[in-house]
Amino acid sequence: MTLPVPFRAAALAVAAACLIAGSARADDASPWIKDTYSQVRLIAGSRSGTAFLGGIALQLQPGWKTYWRTPGDSGVPPRFDFSKSENVESVTILWPAPMRFPDGAGGVSLGYSKQVLLPLRIVAKHADKPVTLRAAINYAVCDKLCVPVEASAELTFTSVASTEDSAIAAALDTVPKPARIGDATPLAIRDVRREGANTVVVDVIAPREAGGKEVDLFVEGPTPDWALPVPKLVKREANGLRRFSFNLEGLPPGASATGAVLKFTLTGPSAAYEYTAALP
Repeated sequence: MTLPVPFRAAALAVAAACLIAGSARADDASPWIKDTYSQVRLIAGSRSGTAFLGGIALQLQPGWKTYWRTPGDSGVPPRFDFSKSENVESVTILWPAPMRFPDGAGGVSLGYSKQVLLPLRIVAKHADKPVTLRAAINYAVCDKLCVPVEASAELTFTSVASTEDSAIAAALDTVPKPARIGDATPLAIRDVRREGANTVVVDVIAPREAGGKEVDLFVEGPTPDWALPVPKLVKREANGLRRFSFNLEGLPPGASATGAVLKFTLTGPSAAYEYTAALP
């Protein structure tokens, strides 16, 4: 029997797993690559069906933060290059839900503080052979200023059970689950609509006991060159309704919002979900 892990509890489990780095078997993790304000390494999990599971572990000094795949109003999204790996067909990064924090210029950035484990799903070209993952990692860490970091890490994966499996499983529990608008879950997006030409309104249903600050919404465009604003909470009702809105700004030249498929990430105190919706 598998018991569900609460979203916040899973995040704490990830943090705990990262802090006990010294207990990991040497061949389950690459050495920490240390910078002034952060450190990064690869970890290897066991095989899951036809794929290997792994992760990119980041630890940050107190007060420092790093960015999600979409950084928000300002910031630098991390970039990963796995092209020099051996026996690797593809690598998929599974992003834990981010938090929002002030960017120091009056805007909002999206990312992580303290530590984060980005799960990886790695498909081998030849399933009966080991995988050697080589990652060129580029990210930024920010406090009152932002510092770019470049690192290179290498790790070989086998089918042997890994001491990092529990940490990877906990991180996977913090990755938003696919959902559809209108799903009958306690936390859900009920409606996405346009008001006028340039405003998008998103109605969210949340558990009544959830405070407004514990429910958040993020939006991404169809391609990375869309830079949509971070949605703002504009209304909260006693029946659990949370209304968010954002303006259709930051579109790349020549792009049309009509019919564009947007990705929404909805987070709450015990769950996170990912939706897609085509704008009317």
